[in-house]
Amino acid sequence: MSTSAYKILITEPIPQKTISFLEDFGKVVVGEKGAYQSEDRLIEDISQYHALLCMLSTPVTEQVLKHGDNLEIVANFAVGYDNINVEAAHEMGIKVANTPDVLTEACGDYAMGLLLALSRKFKEAEQYLRDGKFKGWEPLGFLGMELRGRTLGIIGMGRIGQAFANRAKAFGMNIIYHNRTPVDRDIEQQLDATYISDHKELAKKCDVLSLNCPLTDETHHLVDQELLAIMKDHALLVNISRGAVIDEEALAEALHQKAIAGAALDVFEEEPKVHPELLSAPNTLLLPHIASATHKTREAIGQLAAEAIVAVLQGKPNHEIPNLISR
Repeated sequence: MSTSAYKILITEPIPQKTISFLEDFGKVVVGEKGAYQSEDRLIEDISQYHALLCMLSTPVTEQVLKHGDNLEIVANFAVGYDNINVEAAHEMGIKVANTPDVLTEACGDYAMGLLLALSRKFKEAEQYLRDGKFKGWEPLGFLGMELRGRTLGIIGMGRIGQAFANRAKAFGMNIIYHNRTPVDRDIEQQLDATYISDHKELAKKCDVLSLNCPLTDETHHLVDQELLAIMKDHALLVNISRGAVIDEEALAEALHQKAIAGAALDVFEEEPKVHPELLSAPNTLLLPHIASATHKTREAIGQLAAEAIVAVLQGKPNHEIPNLISR
């Protein structure tokens, strides 16, 4: 098949550099923002496309894949891929790709920024000023937590967890972590990080709990009422992984009852909806899934996904496409 015969669907607008790269290879259709957050819309359109470049909000279900008569690859514009039925795709001979590595540093910066903003009450202090309440320096105004000497507990010590740990270490924090298995000893030594085999024990020990793990059956609602109850009452929670790692109702209750001191969340279980009790919770920083939102990173994400699409449509073997998700 000539390259001009290939049709590629990008489910919503992304950096033009990626679109132009794919336009050199086939006919590209870009959906409007939010157009393909519906399974029904995808089922209706997918049969005409050879490749799908989709977002985390795109439900690439088994039914969608069954209607992909010409579909050869699904490339996610993200490092995660819990929106895709990978097992069903593989059974149908459809390849799946994600975008690891390229967003590590942006997410590490962002996690550190969330922690700084939360621990020093930036949001509340700015709103206080904007509301005209600032009448001069106040010795008891907006007192927060200093990070030096505090303990950061990380659940999920992958690339992003390590990037956050590296930044937190520079602020003088002590690093403990929980992972399915310990990281290499040289990484532990570089980060001065201590492995904790039980995530509940980690939650008891830390002043800041950061979630950097993928969403799996094991991590779904990992942070629940029980875990929140054993955390320190001055502890802060940071989540840039996936919303469903947290039981949002339990978290909202813990925040309202001041069982923990605050939470900074970039992701939510039913995006774009946010649990209404979180919206009114004290010392809560809620942001619209922007951890990777830099020009450089979003262009790199698009390029990596696009390169996987081109490689698959050109018939390159799997071992030459490093970001394919294996069985």
